[in-house]
Amino acid sequence: MESPSSTGQSANEALPGTAFDWSIGSVAGTLERMTTETIAGLSCPVPTDLLIGGKWVAASGGDRFDVTDPADGSTLCTVADATADDAHAAIDAAYAALPELAAMPPRRRAEILRTAFEMMTERVEDIALLMVRENGKALADAKAEATYAAEFFRWYAEEAVRIDGNFTTAPAGTNKILVTRQPVGVALLITPWNFPAAMATRKWGPAIAAGCPTILKPAAETPLTALLIADILVEAGLPAGAVNVLPSSKAAPLSETALADFRVRKLSFTGSTKVGQGLLKLAADNVVNASMELGGNAPFLVFADADLEAAVEGAMLAKLRNGGEACTAANRFYVEASVADRFAEMLAGKMGAMTMGRGDDDGVQLGPLVNQATVEKVDRLVTEAISGGARALVGGKRPARDGFFYPATVLVDVSDDADCLTEEIFGPVAPIVTFSTEDEAVRKANDTPFGLVAYLYTGDLGRGLRISERLECGMVGINRGVISDPAAPFGGMKQSGIGREGAHDGLLEFLETKYVAFSP
Repeated sequence: MESPSSTGQSANEALPGTAFDWSIGSVAGTLERMTTETIAGLSCPVPTDLLIGGKWVAASGGDRFDVTDPADGSTLCTVADATADDAHAAIDAAYAALPELAAMPPRRRAEILRTAFEMMTERVEDIALLMVRENGKALADAKAEATYAAEFFRWYAEEAVRIDGNFTTAPAGTNKILVTRQPVGVALLITPWNFPAAMATRKWGPAIAAGCPTILKPAAETPLTALLIADILVEAGLPAGAVNVLPSSKAAPLSETALADFRVRKLSFTGSTKVGQGLLKLAADNVVNASMELGGNAPFLVFADADLEAAVEGAMLAKLRNGGEACTAANRFYVEASVADRFAEMLAGKMGAMTMGRGDDDGVQLGPLVNQATVEKVDRLVTEAISGGARALVGGKRPARDGFFYPATVLVDVSDDADCLTEEIFGPVAPIVTFSTEDEAVRKANDTPFGLVAYLYTGDLGRGLRISERLECGMVGINRGVISDPAAPFGGMKQSGIGREGAHDGLLEFLETKYVAFSP
């Protein structure tokens, strides 16, 4: 998943929101928090317990786990560690809230989401800084994500009142056909660490608009952002049990417990294809409605007739948003041979000029990666590529410093069988491979089991449209390095996922279609 870059496409300008007093207990609907953490720079404390049935509660086992600052490896705070028993309690609460939320007038659900949008807009600075602390991303990226994340609440506030149906006469004239849409039911939402705000709101927005109570399991690396936004939803007026949040260091017992319960009727997951495959197997036993936004291996095609300056700017956005830690990140660069050297030099110049450091330090454009395992993976992919004959025009070696840092890296002379072309890099590394013909470019782009997004730059719009039809992916950016928009359907083909998020399509993922036949 991606969010607009602060240097590229931005979300629509937010309408002025209401000013809120964020001290505990000052807003109608605010819950008393058992445990909070004061994060440096934030204007309010952050809840660190579980949210179940409208109450902040400790984990049933009493355990807590550490949240780490990727910039230096220090512990930010501890968070309640949910167990299978907590999952049962959250399902009970969500199922009890289903009748009220489903029967709530669509306009009321819309007003709650609109209020949440305004509250998030008021709190963009806090939400962004919190993401910097627990995720490591640069502050500019974090602010762009926080703004983008709020937009899903605004979009689905507008979609909540547009749940359609139809009424027709059967062709034989013997009866009438009535089609309605109803909430699918209790929804289990599982979100990743790379976009902790946007991935939560992109699921919460349509679920609430449709009338589905939710149980959100955020990534263990970044639970704080989800907890803070959940607090906003409660203050915005959601009934008790409509939103439940279960941070946990042990994801498997929670998902297994939830998907074994017949009352859970929806699974929405964003994460790796491997984990998604396991969840689909669990969902199969109860035939749970599943939406999956999985891994990617995005090709970035540059043709000789492209505006190279624009292509490099687009590459910076597509590759380095969130430091490359995005399933939509450009993973493989295929450049027509006649312009490959020039493109590589221009890209290396831009990437080499980036300032790396703690995400909220002045001028920093590239923060740390999320954890030690991610740094080691990126370092392995680069080292193996160089051992196979690739050259690093810039970067290519892990720095000797604290924290989970890796420099912006451009690789050329990369062999076609290099692992960095088949695995998601999830880091600031751009491997460049040349091509000679349009057919060769398309063949190389499609040579992957994944199909989330592709980017292509060309001065010929006809070629761009022709190639976009041949690319095996759910989304294509023609002369654009950013494609995400709450009003657009987001999702992939092949092993990159099932279903769509965003747009009206995302709302339909949380609705069941019911057909009623009757005689007038």
